[in-house]
Amino acid sequence: MVEATVYILRCLDGSYYTGITKQPVEARVWEHNNLPDEKSYTWNRRPVELVFSETYDLVKDAIAREKQIKGWSRRKKEALIALDYEGLPELSRRSHLIPKP
Repeated sequence: MVEATVYILRCLDGSYYTGITKQPVEARVWEHNNLPDEKSYTWNRRPVELVFSETYDLVKDAIAREKQIKGWSRRKKEALIALDYEGLPELSRRSHLIPKP
């Protein structure tokens, strides 16, 4: 079984980058900060800092989670980074359509 890690980086400009890796996440963060890749989102936003990670047993689950997080607002990503799982539903872009009790 191959594990995969979904991670969020905080970039120098304050933006967030969400990615996935099958290598140790610390090694991937090192690559973002040290390897030349001028086409990478993080290239001109270094240094980057790891602020969140989740590891999955199945790569397909990690890919699905990465896609989910990439679709989230900044506020929702920050709630995830703060491990505020209870607050996530309220930050949904469509939460205004859900009747409140």
